[in-house]
Amino acid sequence: MARRTSIPLLVLVGLLRGWPGEAADSGAQSVEMAKALFGQYVELEKAFDPAVADLYSDQAVITNKRTYPTGQVRELTFPAPKYKELIRQAMPLAKQLSDTNRYSDCSYRPLGERVEIKCQRFSERKKYTSPIRLVVGPAATGKWIIHEEHSESIP
Repeated sequence: MARRTSIPLLVLVGLLRGWPGEAADSGAQSVEMAKALFGQYVELEKAFDPAVADLYSDQAVITNKRTYPTGQVRELTFPAPKYKELIRQAMPLAKQLSDTNRYSDCSYRPLGERVEIKCQRFSERKKYTSPIRLVVGPAATGKWIIHEEHSESIP
């Protein structure tokens, strides 16, 4: 005699209604949190507010690929605490020089509990466009922060 296996009703309802949707909802919520953080980043940057540095994790991975007029390419890596201090020091000079950026073609892609943000950044002062990639997500406290920044620039 064949034995029938029954799926508990709660599991069946969860599979049909909630669980897959919860994962999608979680990704959508993460993207909304990432958009909010990026909006704050842009607004603080526009205001030349040194508080933009506070959006970065103290363990953030910061890289910048710099292309020189000779064609030489050099990738720089900054320790997060030093980078945050550089941001705080640079804001008054950036304000004096009206050194602002515009962001376009932004995309958001969930990476587990984090979100990758990719944009094109246009330097109003230097008149060039370059890619920037941020990975953002919750800190241990639950507050959303920047965990990675990968950018490109020219001198």
